[in-house]
Amino acid sequence: MPNTDPKLKAMLWALNNIGAEVSTIEQNSDASISTGFNWFHIQSDTTDSKECLQSLGLPNEIIDAICTPETRPKAIQLGEGMLVYLRGINHNPDADPEDMVSLRLWIGENILISARRKDRQLLSVQDVKEELEKDHIPSSPLDLALRIITKIADRISETVDVLDEDLTEFEALDKSAKRDRIKLSMIRRQAAAIRRYLAPQRDALDAMYRFNKSLNQQQGFELRDQTDRMTRYVEDLDLAKERAMVLQDELRNRIAEQQGMRMYVLSLVTAIFLPLSFLTGIFGMNVAGLPGTEEPKAFFYLASTMVIVAIVLLIGMLWKKWF
Repeated sequence: MPNTDPKLKAMLWALNNIGAEVSTIEQNSDASISTGFNWFHIQSDTTDSKECLQSLGLPNEIIDAICTPETRPKAIQLGEGMLVYLRGINHNPDADPEDMVSLRLWIGENILISARRKDRQLLSVQDVKEELEKDHIPSSPLDLALRIITKIADRISETVDVLDEDLTEFEALDKSAKRDRIKLSMIRRQAAAIRRYLAPQRDALDAMYRFNKSLNQQQGFELRDQTDRMTRYVEDLDLAKERAMVLQDELRNRIAEQQGMRMYVLSLVTAIFLPLSFLTGIFGMNVAGLPGTEEPKAFFYLASTMVIVAIVLLIGMLWKKWF
């Protein structure tokens, strides 16, 4: 194996001799192996990332593919190895889960290279590293790649389950506050954003199964299982989008119904007080000749008349079942 310069900043860490009788973990150190395989995890957007990959003996076309700024999930067979672009849930602090982290994998005969961008740590990779440190050792770079894919799928599953639980809570409870409407819109956007990457990721895993001729039966079964999981998550996200749309429609209808009911009640109250306002307007005019101005009980008669009119109008509305 080529030596790696410990001064290279792109090399985050290296695990050497994985699968050998003795497994060692070294930080940015020179190493040579006789058995097993190596896993290098690098940061692809540093100034020395290409130099770091060249020191590992990779051809320029693969280096350019690993260091490309923008990626979309896919799998490409290049010579004896395979380049895989994946996306994982973003669990970094103050990050949105739908802002998915790009992970690039180069799977060779005795080497696995994983690459990520600056400040875009993927916890699924850290989970696999911790398992290796606990001597849960895969037998080949492809098995290690499948383990990373499984961990990515596990994290995606957690996020999809959270979205499903939030939607179930909305369906069970009568929520119409502004913050609830904002949260529902956010769930819908998250489902759409995550699905945007999971659909091509499903196709990438399917391409890995079709293109990689070195898969044994167990590897093929595990890869098909992860492909099926991605398919299920895509379907769950599609369903979540539909549920969110239905809930938004129901919420808008509920709000419109509440506003319509308030306007209806206000109209009925206005209908009752309109003739009363007419009477008070007539008898409130400050002109000569108004009846009852000299009668001491005129106010009592007028007030009684207004009450009777209001009661008659109310009875009429109840009889028409307007209330």
